[in-house]
Amino acid sequence: MDRRRPRALRRAKPAVWPGLIATAGGLILLLAGAAEGLAPKAFPLRALRWVAADADPVKALTHQPAECLAIKAHGAASYGVEVGRAAFRTPLLLGGQAARAGLSCESCHRNGRANPNFFFPGLSGAPGTADVTSALFSMVRDDGVDNPRTIPDLGGDKRRLKIDQGGDGAALRTFIRGLVVDEFAGAEPPPAVLDGLVAYVRALDPRICAGRGEERLRAALTVSDATRAARAGLGALERGDVTTAVLMVEAARSRLGQLDERYAATGLETDRAAIRTAALNLGDILSRVRASDPLARFRLMSWLADVPRWASFLARDEHRSFYAERPLRAAMGLASDDRPGK
Repeated sequence: MDRRRPRALRRAKPAVWPGLIATAGGLILLLAGAAEGLAPKAFPLRALRWVAADADPVKALTHQPAECLAIKAHGAASYGVEVGRAAFRTPLLLGGQAARAGLSCESCHRNGRANPNFFFPGLSGAPGTADVTSALFSMVRDDGVDNPRTIPDLGGDKRRLKIDQGGDGAALRTFIRGLVVDEFAGAEPPPAVLDGLVAYVRALDPRICAGRGEERLRAALTVSDATRAARAGLGALERGDVTTAVLMVEAARSRLGQLDERYAATGLETDRAAIRTAALNLGDILSRVRASDPLARFRLMSWLADVPRWASFLARDEHRSFYAERPLRAAMGLASDDRPGK
């Protein structure tokens, strides 16, 4: 099937979930809802918006490929890799419409890998593809042709990737900057963030994932993402890099937003209040970072020290949250799954 056809002739694949905007004409409404911070009325998890209609939505939302991260690969410093890892996972890196829709690098590359279930109206052809020359998010790279390509596994064989990651990483750096600034019309990334993204992608090593497949997506993993981003922010403050520290704290708050969605189930109001308090505290820290308040560093250290307290509540109640398959199926109105441990 020839996908190189005028984009105007393209038809978006309809989704099956009530309340989700899944037609090319309805995309503006989807983005508008995201801009107001609204979750779809039918279901609170924003990630469902780009799960292909013919995929198993429960599996797609509760499993992810294992991350193939070797922190010291290619001589990359741990700090740089952690900065890149956090930036890779936050929609704020891309900015504009992508950020309002909740899209990040990780939306296409889950855990730095691929995403065969990804489908975004106006951007994808078959599930697991994306058109990087689309005008959907930016006119800079638009070629007027519908030519989605398979999303590559960044943790796979480096020789099969489009961009050479060898040498000093200059080619990869140019490519990543182009994706952020040109493809998504995002702001110019701070130098440390761009360096970190290069370091993170180069540190994804297929040897680390040898024999490993998918893993369960758990609250502890999302909490870990938030704390790692916050620690990277602390590292940026220690280096006097306020701009990078701001993005790292914002990345941590973004991850708390995902936790909040997952604990939207009835009966988990106390857990959700704890998540929102943690997010409010990060918001105060963010204001202090932006103002170059010397207390920001100590407040962030205090925030990190408090994480295990409220995270223990989330772990206790995870089986009732939308991290667990049974409540997830029930909330989506799907047939119950009575397998043990779900």
